[in-house]
Amino acid sequence: MEEVMFKCDITKLKLSFNEFHDAVAKDMPEYGSYCLLELKDGRYTAGQWHPKNYKDKKKLEGCFGRGTADTVDVNEVAKWHALSCYDLSECLECEDITVINMGEKKEGSYSVRFDGFKILKGRSYPKEEQFCLLIMKDGTLAAGRWNKWRGHKGGWFIYASALSSHSSDSVWAWTPLSTDDVFAAEEEREKEKALEKKLNKNPVADPNLFKYGTDIEVYYEKALEKLKKEYPWASLAQMKKKQPYVIAPRHGKYIFGLDNGVFYDTREIREWTGGSTADEFIDFLYEYTKDAVRDSDPDERFKFGKDISVYLDMAFNNVKKDYTWLDKKMLKKTWQYDIQQVNGDTEFVTRYYDDFNYRVVDCRSAEEFIKYVEHDYQEAALRANPVVASYDVPFGHIEIHGWNLEQYRFYKLASGDYKVMVQAGDRVTGGSRDFFITPHCFEAKTYGEFLDRYLEIVPGYSFGLGKADLIDDAKLKKFLGYA
Repeated sequence: MEEVMFKCDITKLKLSFNEFHDAVAKDMPEYGSYCLLELKDGRYTAGQWHPKNYKDKKKLEGCFGRGTADTVDVNEVAKWHALSCYDLSECLECEDITVINMGEKKEGSYSVRFDGFKILKGRSYPKEEQFCLLIMKDGTLAAGRWNKWRGHKGGWFIYASALSSHSSDSVWAWTPLSTDDVFAAEEEREKEKALEKKLNKNPVADPNLFKYGTDIEVYYEKALEKLKKEYPWASLAQMKKKQPYVIAPRHGKYIFGLDNGVFYDTREIREWTGGSTADEFIDFLYEYTKDAVRDSDPDERFKFGKDISVYLDMAFNNVKKDYTWLDKKMLKKTWQYDIQQVNGDTEFVTRYYDDFNYRVVDCRSAEEFIKYVEHDYQEAALRANPVVASYDVPFGHIEIHGWNLEQYRFYKLASGDYKVMVQAGDRVTGGSRDFFITPHCFEAKTYGEFLDRYLEIVPGYSFGLGKADLIDDAKLKKFLGYA
């Protein structure tokens, strides 16, 4: 958005709201209106009016929405004042203006004045989760809860759902409204973070728990010594395929814990509480990592050697049996595979065709890796086979494990083969999945026998429609070539 040329001195500006309404049934704003609110406890906030029944003007029921799962019940509201009906542009272009009135100021009218505005630029940002009154760059008024962009300059003011927000690029000035529960909780969290940082400047180490020092590698090495007696191929890299443990300060002392990453600017460490001595932790590490080491047996994983082409050819030939149109040209723009040394261990690795970064394919055996590759080759084959016809199976309401069946569509492909797409969802999410109908299904002499084989691939109990639902569908029978 272009930079505005407002000339008033924002540090002296005051906004006077003079047209407050009492929160009573017959005098509430229109559905969806965004309003400044005075709560019964004297605090000020804002929100979008959502009556429980917008057709019933006689009942005072509903809430003002401020964001996802962030609402104010109308029973908490004393007064409301519309925000969205004002344009302050002309006033803000005046150098001498210090007070702008929102509505006519009458004798005896209830008025509230806000000041302390700051231009939203440089370092002049609200505190995280602070709910603010906003002057937009187009001269209108708004409100929202500040959430900074993670890792980037700026942020947004959330005002309704998480997708409804005012970008910092569209806001000219802001001033905080009253503290609410969300902001108070954030303030408390910031205090805890500050205290934690202070306590952790010089953490202490329990001599029994950290007998071997505060380097986590020492404890992994000692657990590795035990593992090698049972699994001679064991390595640190294999052990750390299981989410690794760390040593970190907490509440002024060192702990063993799982590093769960950064959540809202705070690193989450889940403390190990399974013992009180270093040797108990080493025994725990041995048991914790044993499965990952056991499943990394190089004799099982590389039983066909260390030439990746052997594994890829086996996967290709297995897929080619059913996906008869597959050729290797179809695989150029898909996942690429190799066998490489990673942290001292031999590993299967993969990258996307136009990427340069490999990642480890964690598999227990050569056969498991080949199955992994087969899945990619099957998807590549289906992408390369155009659809020439389709048929939507009719059905009523069908619920599948809490999801509703939305679409069940058969496709005929250019090669003469078939696939089916099943789509399901609930009120907030959903998904679809394609299944290739193998030639084995079409070797059946009757439609009923075909369905028996087909339903082994797309079982009715998992995807909504069973044999009883499909057997009498004459159009599907014809579409599949059985009529």
